Amino acid sequence: MASTDAPQTAAAPASVLAVGQAPGRLDAVPPELLILAGALSVQCGAGFATTLLKEYGPLPVVSMRIVFGMLLLLAFQPIRLRGATRGALVTCLVLGLILAAMNSLFYVALTRIPLGVAVTIEFWGPLTVAVLGSRRPLDLVWVLLAAAGIYVLAGAHFVADDALGLMAVFGAGACWALYIVTGRHMAKYWPDGRGLTLAMMVASVAVLPVAFGLSDFRPLASAPLAIAGGLVVALFSSAIPYTFEIAALRRLRAATFGVLMSLEPAIAATVGFLLLGQVLRPPDLIAIACVALASAGASVSARRLMTTPGELESV
Repeated sequence: MASTDAPQTAAAPASVLAVGQAPGRLDAVPPELLILAGALSVQCGAGFATTLLKEYGPLPVVSMRIVFGMLLLLAFQPIRLRGATRGALVTCLVLGLILAAMNSLFYVALTRIPLGVAVTIEFWGPLTVAVLGSRRPLDLVWVLLAAAGIYVLAGAHFVADDALGLMAVFGAGACWALYIVTGRHMAKYWPDGRGLTLAMMVASVAVLPVAFGLSDFRPLASAPLAIAGGLVVALFSSAIPYTFEIAALRRLRAATFGVLMSLEPAIAATVGFLLLGQVLRPPDLIAIACVALASAGASVSARRLMTTPGELESV
């Protein structure tokens, strides 16, 4: 796997430059493809982060992810506050707090639950968005199928050692739902995507005091390779996928975005197996397959609603 990781790392600055400086080019990419690329990127980043979590703990690793992600966005997508309304700034504040909480809770869960299982359970949040936004019975069938898979996974891991992990991942799912709704408003206020940089700055300010207060950063400070790994995690887990998702939200209904994101459990399970050697039990795989099947059905049946950023408020 080392031979495939090196080219990705070397090409990272160019990737961020393309993401950060050319939002118009992203508008030419089908939003469904942006969601898929973002999901693959974030799960590869999560797989790499899992190796760091075992050694340094969740809060130091999530701090690196958020702070380095913010610095990458700041370098290639600088903030422009001129003309920003109060509503735009408040949206950045709220989204930043959501990102800090969602990432922290998810990394706590990864220390106790396999990647594919954690992502699948976390998807209860986007499922809720899909239920609330759906107006067609067929869409509800797909959502219920995915919910059944999540129920099986959560029940299988509801033991003493996993209780904290389950609470953390359910909390991350709630934050994921809020991220979808708030990200839609972000896309309206900041059509060039620069509000995401400001939100990441807020997330950094929110997570660092908590991390320093509850964790020991000294082992991490003496490990330059781990810090370099944190930069890779930030690139693939924050800078690229969040930019892709915000760009996609400009052209997708929040409910449609939610059901498309249900591809993530299958991607996460594959990454967990290939990168981390996490072998899941047959019931777990069946449950994840239910979520993937629901995603495929919803993606085929859902009608994409083309809107301009100013119209997103009304959908």
